[in-house]
Amino acid sequence: MALPVAVAIPLLACCGVLLLRHRPIAREAASVACGLALAGMVLALWPVAGQGLRFELWTWLPGLSLEFALEPLGLMFASVAAVLWPVTTIYAAGYLRAAQEPALARFFAFFALTIASAMWIALSANLITLLIGYELMTLATWPLVAHHGDAKARRGSRIYVAVLLATSIGLLLPAIVVTWVLAGSTDFRPGGLLAGQAGTGVLTLLFPLYLFGIGKAALMPVHRWLPAAMVAPAPVSALLHAVAVVKAGVFTVLKVAVYVFGLDTLRDSGAAEPMTWVAAFTLIAAAIVAIRSDDLKRRLAYSTVSQLAYIVLATTLAHEVAVAGGALHMVTHAVGKITLFLCAGAVAVAAGRTRVSELDGLGRAMPWTFAAFLTATVSIIGLPPTGGTWSKWLMLLGSAEAGQVVPMLVLLVGSLLAVAYLMPIAVRAFLRPPAGPPAHGDAPLVMTGPLVLTAIGCVALFFGADVVLAPLAATLELP
Repeated sequence: MALPVAVAIPLLACCGVLLLRHRPIAREAASVACGLALAGMVLALWPVAGQGLRFELWTWLPGLSLEFALEPLGLMFASVAAVLWPVTTIYAAGYLRAAQEPALARFFAFFALTIASAMWIALSANLITLLIGYELMTLATWPLVAHHGDAKARRGSRIYVAVLLATSIGLLLPAIVVTWVLAGSTDFRPGGLLAGQAGTGVLTLLFPLYLFGIGKAALMPVHRWLPAAMVAPAPVSALLHAVAVVKAGVFTVLKVAVYVFGLDTLRDSGAAEPMTWVAAFTLIAAAIVAIRSDDLKRRLAYSTVSQLAYIVLATTLAHEVAVAGGALHMVTHAVGKITLFLCAGAVAVAAGRTRVSELDGLGRAMPWTFAAFLTATVSIIGLPPTGGTWSKWLMLLGSAEAGQVVPMLVLLVGSLLAVAYLMPIAVRAFLRPPAGPPAHGDAPLVMTGPLVLTAIGCVALFFGADVVLAPLAATLELP
């Protein structure tokens, strides 16, 4: 029963928020309490990650059912969403009040609904169950992107939902249907559902259909929804980039590679090789756009596109160590990127600045905020003592062991480009003289506390990466 309860807790929070919509303190306290309960419950599942827990909701036809199952990749994604949900909720309460945002009850209700869809995706036992959760997440986040209600927000939300629905219905759904026809099932299976079920030509056509169909992974050219969604408030940006949406994308890529195709099948057939180059191009091109962007949220958005491409690139190498690095990067990037977006929101509220060129000297006025920003920057780049060190090391090691020299160089160049688009922000904030009127200090504690906590998480992952990867070791047969 633990698996459906993990989906039910955020649904309960959604109902509670609506019932308490006229009592803001009780409403947000209920949301945080549900978040803490979910985090505790999901973390308690780690000791049983390899025991094959399952829960069947409904069987339509043989090979088509709604079913939940617990496995290591899903537990990693569920843990990211569950742990970061209460942290983001606390921050959002402070941010939305400080920014005098409207319709807070609606915001927190859809926020909880998004987490419910993330739990659904993480615990899906097959492609059909996953697709339903995937589409529910798109619909749940649509009102959040359009939260401001002005013309810019409406336009951004239309692009957001159009790209994600077009890719999932036009590409992902047909890929799932083809898989069902070939294998007679949509269940996730160790070793790959399609292993021995299709020839090289079919696999080479089917794999790109999946990867472009998973629009939430933001591969170019289906990435446009991500920068368009930056019209949303900062807590929504954090939700999109760290807690749920893009992580649902790369998680689905990992699940498809490991449990639908199988790493041995991908490696032996070479079916993933064309997508290696698409991911490599996305990684470099998005980083270059980030460097050229003065708007802080836009720079962070393209940073996300580039960092997601790391995970996709590692997955397409079909090497166990590289895939483990990609899975770990799903976690380390989540904690690092949520810190960066929370810092961006704090700067906007406390200092009214949204452009990189306006941040000169601000680190002295907002030391906690920019210390957290610097910590997350180091993690995204992949330097010690932060968790990003290990995820990038494993991806590099896996590419080297696979004999993939060019992808390895792309990964290295990507980290150098990350230095170029993130480190100047901290340099400006701490080392340049102030630009414009001085800020009054850090944002309120309700906003500063969560971003400091997630920055500490970046460092904690440096020392706890082995714990995060332990359940996955048996699945990928890591040495």
